[in-house]
Amino acid sequence: MCGIFGYIGRNGSVNLLLEGLKRLEYRGYDSAGIAFLNSTRLSLYKTRGKISDLEDLLPSTERQINIGIAHTRWATHGVPSTENAHPHAVDGIAVVHNGIIENFRQLRQKLLSVGCSFSSETDTEVVPHLIALNLKKGLSMEEAIRAAISELQGSFALGILSERTPDTLYAVRNGSPLVIGVDGDNYFFASDIPAVLPYTKHFLILEDGDFCKLNCRGVEIYNLYEKRLVEPGHRMTVIDIPASQAEKCGYEHFMLKEIFEQPGAVMNTLGEWMDDPLSILDELHLSIRDMIDIERVQIVACGTSYYAGLVGRYIIETLARIPVDIDIASEYRYRNPIIKKKTLFISITQSGETADTLAAQREAKSRNAHVLTICNVVGSTAAREADSVIYTRAGPEIGVASTKSFTTQLAALSVFAIAVGMKRGILSREEFDSLKRHLMKVPEAMEKVLRLDGWIKEISGNFINARDFLFLGRGINYPIAMEGALKLKEISYIHAEGYPAGEMKHGPIALVEDGVPVVFVCPVDALFVKTLSNIEEVRARGGRVIAVTDDPECLRDKAEIVMTVPSIHSLLSPFVTVIPLQLLAYHIAVLRGHNVDQPRNLAKSVTVE
Repeated sequence: MCGIFGYIGRNGSVNLLLEGLKRLEYRGYDSAGIAFLNSTRLSLYKTRGKISDLEDLLPSTERQINIGIAHTRWATHGVPSTENAHPHAVDGIAVVHNGIIENFRQLRQKLLSVGCSFSSETDTEVVPHLIALNLKKGLSMEEAIRAAISELQGSFALGILSERTPDTLYAVRNGSPLVIGVDGDNYFFASDIPAVLPYTKHFLILEDGDFCKLNCRGVEIYNLYEKRLVEPGHRMTVIDIPASQAEKCGYEHFMLKEIFEQPGAVMNTLGEWMDDPLSILDELHLSIRDMIDIERVQIVACGTSYYAGLVGRYIIETLARIPVDIDIASEYRYRNPIIKKKTLFISITQSGETADTLAAQREAKSRNAHVLTICNVVGSTAAREADSVIYTRAGPEIGVASTKSFTTQLAALSVFAIAVGMKRGILSREEFDSLKRHLMKVPEAMEKVLRLDGWIKEISGNFINARDFLFLGRGINYPIAMEGALKLKEISYIHAEGYPAGEMKHGPIALVEDGVPVVFVCPVDALFVKTLSNIEEVRARGGRVIAVTDDPECLRDKAEIVMTVPSIHSLLSPFVTVIPLQLLAYHIAVLRGHNVDQPRNLAKSVTVE
């Protein structure tokens, strides 16, 4: 979630570090910091707040540097504060980190037992302590880093500098993205390519297990697991396009990148309003009286956005107690819709240019409805024509099959429902604050689900020859079942259907026979026990059960495959239950040899009816 940036060369500056951070700020912005060596002395500046706050902290005169690291943070372990900001420094060793060190509590106890003292609540601070401890044992800097890394568990990218080796910068990738930029005898590392594109078009895409030493003489890359030197030449990639278009960042496909971008995209969308969720109402241009008087909400959308709207219906009706209708946009204006005076109309569109959605939006506006659009593109037609706009902050989505647009739409709908529920007096202050806290934890929970990627890739091979899939869910996860089926259809071309699990006995069970994969979206909620009964009915007919749940023990003997997601607030569970279905569809499609970014017969923005 965080952004890390590093530089070593002959003509760097503190400003260069700051500019690199600014291009990574979307990855997190609750605190920021830099560390650099001035001669052989470590200088460290960090603060809570945005990068602009860090700039205010720095000396007014520009400082030339040869080596430095920088960090912009989205808090996971420890509240946003100056103490918890990166870099973390111990005995002249400074570290920046993106990811999560899962066993940091055990390591912290070990370090405390030998006399180490900690100044933060973060998982990151164990790293410089481990390195310093190894140095005291007589190890070289490189050996001390390797030994420290061998004790870490989790997903992380690290940047390290030390007063002991003022001519060398170290970088490590294990699960979290990291790239190296090369420009003559100037070298960079960063979480994303766009942060470095202004300085070079030449990149080394690091792989998991890479340990890098950067100095003005070159780059050395070692594989930590196989203990071998990697030849960097075959890794060199030239990115000869504008920074704004350099989107894949080492991923095989845009779709996979965009699946992995979802925690950051959701964080960006929530970040617009999380300090004060009620501020989202300012964008609606409705008075409090208007908000209280809303008698009905009508949501209109197409495809994946329609399923986001279905989830939104559950959230709005639960939290704001306003009845919600939802229509497929292509059908809406042809049924002579009834729009009363106190109706709020919501269109949901990633591009803001979807023809059917625009037509429905215009129909509603012609009938004097107040029109709100949830859209990802500033200045799009939907945004220009609507009375109010809530922008999602997904960034450009290149893959035709929407992923991060879906979850950012859920984020916008969630904040909207919480804010309206509060203003209408449905939610107490305590409930409002609790929901806000739960929502802030969503991006971290999504990060955890993404760690299933490698395993889902492995098990996907078991289903590449399936002719049919059935996706079932109840309550708020019924739309997720339909979205999972849509993703599989869109890119793998396997026939798939999504249904409410309670409807199975009213027809879909006829499709279940030996070997048919049936995906159940079943986090533990009020309907979980009923879903277990549906699972037994599928098993009795030879179906292959795949379960997405936060209680794997209840399903070990009932499902062939259990995809475990974190337990979060039941109204927010779609954020985590949808990701395994996106990954399953992606990997099945890739294994079947399909172009997942450009599936047949489909286009990203449907601009004709």
